[in-house]
Amino acid sequence: MEEIKRTAADGYSPLTLAFIGDGVYDLLVRDYLVRKANRPVGELNKIKVSLVNCESQAAFAKDLMPCLSEREQAVYKRGRNAAPKSASKHGTLADYHSATGLEALFGYLHINGEQERINELFSLIIENQDCQ
Repeated sequence: MEEIKRTAADGYSPLTLAFIGDGVYDLLVRDYLVRKANRPVGELNKIKVSLVNCESQAAFAKDLMPCLSEREQAVYKRGRNAAPKSASKHGTLADYHSATGLEALFGYLHINGEQERINELFSLIIENQDCQ
């Protein structure tokens, strides 16, 4: 088993990683939608909300699990398990926790400057592809 080295992001709480990861993920979705089609803002927001909600993010996290390294899975689980004991209005508690794990992963990668990996994972989400 390969030794896992500590990184800058390891010093942050999982909920702090999820906080920044939420913004990273949201910006990726917005950027993708604007580049895909020039539409009225109301339409863009409606589509964005369908991709940035706990139910969708939980499904995306499940799809990504086979693509994640051991370290990335550990970060995801840390975020999922640290989620506050409250749920969003539009999803189950389990979905909320999974979404928090996905956001923590994106925050972790962002703090560590792993933009290429962020883009790779986001592409897998958007294009609904299997891991290579």
